[in-house]
Amino acid sequence: MATPAQIEAQTPTDFLPLKGTDHVEFYVGNARQAAYFYRAAFGMSLIAYAGPETGQRDRASYVLQQGKVRFVLTTALRPDSEIARHVHTHGDGVRAIALWVDDARQAWIETTSRGGRSVQEPTEFSDAHGRVTTASIAAYGDTIHTFVERTHYTGAFFPGYRAVEHDIVARPVGLLHIDHMVGNVGWNSMNEWVDFYARVMGFSLYQHFDDNDISTEYSALMSKVMANGNGYVKFPINEPAEGRRKSQIEEYLDFYHGPGVQHIALATANIVDTVAKMQQQGVEFLTIPHSYYTELQHRVGKVDEPVEELEKLGVLVDRDDEGYMLQIFTKPVEDRPTVFYEIIQRKGSRSFGKGNFKALFEAIEREQELRGNL
Repeated sequence: MATPAQIEAQTPTDFLPLKGTDHVEFYVGNARQAAYFYRAAFGMSLIAYAGPETGQRDRASYVLQQGKVRFVLTTALRPDSEIARHVHTHGDGVRAIALWVDDARQAWIETTSRGGRSVQEPTEFSDAHGRVTTASIAAYGDTIHTFVERTHYTGAFFPGYRAVEHDIVARPVGLLHIDHMVGNVGWNSMNEWVDFYARVMGFSLYQHFDDNDISTEYSALMSKVMANGNGYVKFPINEPAEGRRKSQIEEYLDFYHGPGVQHIALATANIVDTVAKMQQQGVEFLTIPHSYYTELQHRVGKVDEPVEELEKLGVLVDRDDEGYMLQIFTKPVEDRPTVFYEIIQRKGSRSFGKGNFKALFEAIEREQELRGNL
């Protein structure tokens, strides 16, 4: 029988312990107006701001939060900046997925020593509220991962940001935290990025879906879900698969002009209430046909929520051996058919809705056809 010391020696060490997602930074064409959308429609509160008024000369950034979901919306103030070039190429999109760590310098050392490409060496920022250390490495496309160490900081967000005490626009809808974030990569690139997350960041394969799982009459895709050691951070990676017509992944890659974050899944404890409020506040969701709901309880068994309410809102349900989950997807929130959101409630299930793939992708294809991109 193995001793505790032997068992510990056989257990792989998590060289990149993550405490969760610190924030997601978007580069956008007009951060003031984008912030208003997320405040009024998604119910997020403006908690901090940085710009010319705070000594930041080349950009303006608005920090929004609801529960543990934190978005930073950044816009360029000059046309020759990296931010402006990013928006010119991709439209509004995710630049940085920031991960919360206890030691940003050590996270940078561990990842760059394993082949990660450094974007920003460990840098400390400080003000009267304490200090924050950040470091960044490159991921797929123009996306980066930023490690954020904020143990010794008590301010609203980062040094250099001005706190906003009260937001009269925000109408909260019950969002809790980021459940997962999905990246789209190019043809035959999925395994390259799966290897990156395994080798450079110590993630492991959580689930795998092939084109037999995710396909319709017209299109297909492949997906592998990577998770960090404690399971707090999950990144599904999608690539296109051969189909009769253009898949949603191909459409994204065409309009985003390369790999990037496709959607962010936001968790709630009451999806019926959250989605009803978001719809009232102007968020548009994909529509699901009546036939899906006539077969719902036969497919997934009894659920606590009234099926007629789920159908009215367009909420999907799937079950695994640990319970069930409810999910719904917005339409793209940009004029380019790129970034969208998933609202998810887990009632035991840790899956990603495999049983809903066909209904979901047929709904996406109906939208693609309207855009002339199927």
